[in-house]
Amino acid sequence: MSAEIITVPVPLKNSPYEILIGSGILTRTGELASKVVKPCRCVVISDEVVAALHAAGVLESLRGSGFEPHLLTVPTGEASKSMAVAANLCDRMIQLGLDRKSTVFALGGGVVGDLAGFVASIHYRGIPVIQLPTTIVAQVDSSIGGKTGVNSPLGKNLIGTFHQPRLVLSDTVTLSSLHEQIFQEGLAEAIKHAVIADEPMLSLLPPNRSGNLSPLIARNASIKARIVGEDEFETKGTRALLNFGHTIGHAIEAVAGYGKLSHGECVAIGMIAALDLSVRLAGLPSDQAVLVKEVIIACGLPVTIPADLPTDAILVALARDKKFDAGAIRFVLTSKLGTAFVSDKVTLDDVSKAIERLS
Repeated sequence: MSAEIITVPVPLKNSPYEILIGSGILTRTGELASKVVKPCRCVVISDEVVAALHAAGVLESLRGSGFEPHLLTVPTGEASKSMAVAANLCDRMIQLGLDRKSTVFALGGGVVGDLAGFVASIHYRGIPVIQLPTTIVAQVDSSIGGKTGVNSPLGKNLIGTFHQPRLVLSDTVTLSSLHEQIFQEGLAEAIKHAVIADEPMLSLLPPNRSGNLSPLIARNASIKARIVGEDEFETKGTRALLNFGHTIGHAIEAVAGYGKLSHGECVAIGMIAALDLSVRLAGLPSDQAVLVKEVIIACGLPVTIPADLPTDAILVALARDKKFDAGAIRFVLTSKLGTAFVSDKVTLDDVSKAIERLS
């Protein structure tokens, strides 16, 4: 493999794969994909904005390696993560003649990756997917680990599957075209990784956009890959640590209405609540909570809940979250930066007070 590419293995027992990170590797999609799947009739699923920027090079590379690609686009935004859009994509793939020997390429951010991965998992009961993440959040987090899904009107990611990709190609060139807000929201997942597993990484955030981002992407991908390798299906508790900030964050996102606040913005607010609960219930030194809050602000992310989001509605949405176990909250806390644990001692009253303090 070229010296310009950083390789991060995802050490799964039954379906190991690699994350390849580097500048310009989307132009090698066909070559690299052909090492893990046979050239075939395939689709590149993307959104309208990303497709206009990056699809042509991916399609050309696939054709050059013997694939027969078709481009399918969906509207940009969280609203595309729905059962209706997934069903429409499956219908279009059937019409194009994609069968069990075909492959899906997911070109885009977290929405496209989750949606296209879900479509791949249900089309003909499952065909390969190769993730081509184009945002910070997708490259450091959502493209890795095989969680796919769509949203329900009742909650985020409540309909989905585990469907591991055969390969992840993270091209850091794509990050240069991101709007500042989209770039910033992806940093929430990097902050999360620092809090739960890599406290020194906080000093690297926010990164210099004009610098070489590959090492930072690889550092985050390695954390996600290690945790996924230890607990692929979130049955041992280790993978649940990746939910730091997400329990309240997902509830805020659902109540606000998908797309009104970005996923990263909601996670940032959720992390403030989780830090507050960690200080009060887990012994996290308050100066460490302040440090993380300062990094969140420096990354351009919010630290308070919009005034028009009622606490009661957030609690109702939170109760539907997958992170509830037999009605009890499984809440991720930290007692020291760089570590985290899942607590079953957090009550709804604790959460309610933390949400009130976010206002």
